[in-house]
Amino acid sequence: MEELYEQRNKIISAFLIAAFIGLFNETALNMAFVQLGKDFGEETSTIQWLTTGYLLTLGILVPVSAFLMQRFTTRQLFAASLIFSISGTLISAIAPAFTILLMGRIVQAIGAAIILPLMMNVILLVYPINKRGAAMGKIGLVIIFAPAIGPTIAGVVLDRLTWHWIFWIALPFLVLALLVGLRFVRNVSEVQPGKLDVWSFILSTIGFGGVVYGFSISGELGTFLMPEVMISIGVGVVALILFGVRQLKMERPMLNLRVFKYPMYVIALIILMVCMMAILSTMVILPIYLQNVLLLAPVLAGLVLLPGGIINAFMSVVAGNLFDKFGPTKMVPSGLVIVMISLFFLRGIDATTSPMFIVALHIAMFIGISLVMMPAQTNGLNELPRELYPDGTAIMNTLQQVSGAVGTAVAVTILSITASGAADPVQGMSDGLQNSITFGLVIAVIALILSFFIKNVREQ
Repeated sequence: MEELYEQRNKIISAFLIAAFIGLFNETALNMAFVQLGKDFGEETSTIQWLTTGYLLTLGILVPVSAFLMQRFTTRQLFAASLIFSISGTLISAIAPAFTILLMGRIVQAIGAAIILPLMMNVILLVYPINKRGAAMGKIGLVIIFAPAIGPTIAGVVLDRLTWHWIFWIALPFLVLALLVGLRFVRNVSEVQPGKLDVWSFILSTIGFGGVVYGFSISGELGTFLMPEVMISIGVGVVALILFGVRQLKMERPMLNLRVFKYPMYVIALIILMVCMMAILSTMVILPIYLQNVLLLAPVLAGLVLLPGGIINAFMSVVAGNLFDKFGPTKMVPSGLVIVMISLFFLRGIDATTSPMFIVALHIAMFIGISLVMMPAQTNGLNELPRELYPDGTAIMNTLQQVSGAVGTAVAVTILSITASGAADPVQGMSDGLQNSITFGLVIAVIALILSFFIKNVREQ
């Protein structure tokens, strides 16, 4: 353990590069939705599948990561994830049609589904409990900063080049991560022989896939009340219940659901899900609003979102160090209050709002998010015993990605429903944005209430 700790910076560096590009890819195309719709002749609700499909793939495959981390070495999984990410990025870069681009996004997501839980598991195994806050702060820089900076970089690219270059720019960084990883990544866990339970995988796929798909098609249909939506979500929920029952009966489950016996882990999980819904839904809605309502060029719309991403990168590292000193009990509620205030004022923006006002609110929201996510996540994982680390990280990453996909789909659906019923398209878009942000504000209140029950695991 001591030897691994001494090598920690080299081991983690390759993971941070790979995870940054993987999460950057989640939101980078959001700024190009308007241009993609024109190029491919598709509606926004269809183009949105480039983000939802990416998140859906993560939701389906991340649950398998706990099994993969026990079955294969760290180096094998790292190399496999980078190969998928590089292949998917290349397919997307040369995509001549929407279906090819969507396929490339799904291949990209396979790589991200492996790297994210693997990175978190390595952190837990390499760092002692009293040093994890700072380490998780570095991960926070990646997990929050990468999706936040994605639209900005994409906006600059679209001002001079086509959307294809969003992928061409990411490609060399993925190759660099692969080369650095092959040089420095070490095997940090023991390989255990075993077979993947096929029925568990099928039920997991139907469960998470059904829920996300149901919410996603509601955006295309313009309502939550169509039979296709309710049937898909219903089948998904039933499959998840059957999946849970099967895991509890198995001697060696695909996902060990006994992590839910640990209360701080559960509270952290719910708070993280709410934050991901707020972050990713905002990252989809704001670029559409900035371009279609305020009529900003993509590069200007991207610059509006840039300061929040930069401040957040700094604050994630600061929050990690603060966590090691003070714990989560004051940080998490304070952060959620800041998020709620930001969302409250964001829900009042319209066609006359100053872009600088949106910049200020965006910065405030991400300061709040940085005070919430890493402290809550680290505290929750700290409560788990070592043998449950793979399962705890897999479940946490799965539900964060699924909740992000659901939040994105719900926000777009609310926007579509509101805008379609308005006589004035611009006013309808503004009203839809306000309603979508109100949804985020309501679930943030739920997270705030839960945050008052957090206890510092290290003190216990």
